[in-house]
Amino acid sequence: MDSAVIQLLVLAGIAVFLILRLRNVLGTREGYERPPEPLPGKADAVGERPRFDVIEGGVDHDIADHAVAGSPAAQALASMKQVEPDFHVGDFLSGARQAYEMIVMGFERGDMDDLVPFLSRDVFESFDEVVQLREREGLHVEASFVGVREVVLEDASYDEATGHAEVTVRFMGELTSVVRNSAGEIVEGDPNAIKQQRDVWTFGRVMGSDNPNWKLVGTGG
Repeated sequence: MDSAVIQLLVLAGIAVFLILRLRNVLGTREGYERPPEPLPGKADAVGERPRFDVIEGGVDHDIADHAVAGSPAAQALASMKQVEPDFHVGDFLSGARQAYEMIVMGFERGDMDDLVPFLSRDVFESFDEVVQLREREGLHVEASFVGVREVVLEDASYDEATGHAEVTVRFMGELTSVVRNSAGEIVEGDPNAIKQQRDVWTFGRVMGSDNPNWKLVGTGG
């Protein structure tokens, strides 16, 4: 047999041997293979957001951060969220803070017309009575709002039959205020002294209604 043919046969045998060895070491891809698992939290593709599993029945921290778990207030807030999934306790308290400043300053200055959309009829009449009394006595209030030191959810209730919800909030505000008579003389307060004012207000609205605005329905101290 020609030596060249013998060399080709030897090389072919060596190649077959190496191929078999590689198949044993690396394995083969045959049929269905499970795709590699992505890293936890890693995006599935470029530009996609990571996907996270939602655990049903878990703690709703938006409620737990403001009400005792299992309390009537917490249950009421949960019922409100079932009716309006977009309702967020933290956002509500942020809005209540802004409403507090606006209503307090509107009352102090006697600008009651601007407060009509934000007050129930009973609260409006109570505030307006005080404002009119000051005007009859010739008194004028000069006030400046400093800030809100505290905003705390105190209670919440929800009537499933009517859909009416109420949330009670405790505020601790800071402001300067003086009352002057018709002659401009200070009869009460100090323009340079910051006083703290504690108020407990209850806001109400019908959940699921087209009107998203909460109204002040009750006041206390």
